[in-house]
Amino acid sequence: MWSALAAGAYRWVVRRLAFLLRPGWLALLLAVLVFAGACFWILSPWQFGRNAGQQQQNHAIASSESSPAVPLDQFLAADREPAPAQLWHRVTVSGQYLPAMEAVARLRSVNGQPAYEVLTPFRTLDGQLLLIDRGWVPVANGRLPPYPAAPRGPQRLVARVQADEAPDPGHRPALREDEHTQFYQINGAEIGRMLGVALRAGYFQLVDGQPGVLAPPPLPPIESGPFLSYALQWIAFGVMALFGLGYFTARELRPGGALTAEGRAHRRARRVESPEGADDPAEIGKPLRGRHAVAAAIAADEAREQAAREDNDAVQHP
Repeated sequence: MWSALAAGAYRWVVRRLAFLLRPGWLALLLAVLVFAGACFWILSPWQFGRNAGQQQQNHAIASSESSPAVPLDQFLAADREPAPAQLWHRVTVSGQYLPAMEAVARLRSVNGQPAYEVLTPFRTLDGQLLLIDRGWVPVANGRLPPYPAAPRGPQRLVARVQADEAPDPGHRPALREDEHTQFYQINGAEIGRMLGVALRAGYFQLVDGQPGVLAPPPLPPIESGPFLSYALQWIAFGVMALFGLGYFTARELRPGGALTAEGRAHRRARRVESPEGADDPAEIGKPLRGRHAVAAAIAADEAREQAAREDNDAVQHP
């Protein structure tokens, strides 16, 4: 008896879950799982990472404003690139500008205004070569306008530590225009290679009031940004997708589901009796009457007979 009950339960489960193997349902399942996985493991971690970077930048800027400038060699080793926690901090350097190797960074934007940033190498007293960002000048008629030259002789500067920008993704070469070598990215290694000198990693942005400063770029605002809320939204989207999949699966498991034998028989009967209005949303859910009810009963009997034949085949050929 128990074996018969188990066999009957097995046949019921197989018949009830057969819709899960339909191509359309498999495609839906794959799409939902891919979307939810992207939400949980790609999109939300990406936004969490951006939020962490924003918070780290806020902390570094706030700390730099409340801390005094320190000598560069005491703050950052000569053979090290600046770490994220060291960015924006103020350091002091002594030496002199090298105006003959001055370059500019093109295609900049400051407060929504197109600009150039002036980059002048600086030799420290111990012989290191730094790339000093003297500030920005606005574009004039699409060209680099005249601007004050860097002062000559020994200078003591206060500047903010900045990391090298990533190399130009378009691999655009530097160009010579308006009597200056112009670069697309501020990257000490690339600029030093073009100028034929070895520049220290990173670059150093002058603060206001320093010798040779032009117009220092404004500090980024200290704000939380939308990244945390975006991360939570992606998690919510992933949960909603899985919940929707579970809801529609449970609905199809109930008798009369759209993909069950009863549901297909019901739709077949409606198409036979009223092909033009079979898919009318206004008609869905209304009880069948008259000829429609008879046709639906016949279709349901056919469905039950087909299910019985499938059960017999399963028993005879397990």
